[in-house]
Amino acid sequence: MTQETLTLYYTPGTCAQAVRIALEEAGASYDLKRVDFASQQQRSPEYLAVNPKGRVPALVTAEGTLTEAPALLAYIAQRFADAKLAPTDLFGFARMQEFNSFLASTVHINHAHRPRASRWADEPEAQAAMQRKVPANMTDNFNYIEANYLKGPWVLGEQYSVCDAYLFTVAGWLKGDAVDIAQFNKVNDHFQRMSARAAVQRALA
Repeated sequence: MTQETLTLYYTPGTCAQAVRIALEEAGASYDLKRVDFASQQQRSPEYLAVNPKGRVPALVTAEGTLTEAPALLAYIAQRFADAKLAPTDLFGFARMQEFNSFLASTVHINHAHRPRASRWADEPEAQAAMQRKVPANMTDNFNYIEANYLKGPWVLGEQYSVCDAYLFTVAGWLKGDAVDIAQFNKVNDHFQRMSARAAVQRALA
């Protein structure tokens, strides 16, 4: 496959950070385009032409544009197979997808109820009720991760994968959600381990 330069549209602190880490881990050649949420750039006609959802991440490839973090992570892992960022066996790959889907469909939504409660309710009282529930929901989610993953140094056990970039990114939201990461021993150790990786440091620079 021709290794043309990819273009990642991202915003620091969002789930797009996981995709940037994965690209760094893969040694991929890519261009980075920052989308400024503060100025509502994600709603601009120029960006909506890239991703009509008005969200990040978006990854522009020669074949077309991909959106949704789990899809982008799977794409990078499979495209740059030599980097070994995903299990090669059927069950292992599905397990990776299971974890990433949980982060996207459950954990991310629970977190988003704090900064973006207006997506789900117009009434201030309803928004406030959702925001109050965020610490409990995020604690429940990370207790589940603590009990069911990280059987080794990484999410899937002994093999490092794109799951680790995704977990690191989402775990970084806990402080803002008023949840102390230190109560999750495995997750906290994982966060520190990830912080020390060269690819992560490059992605955060």
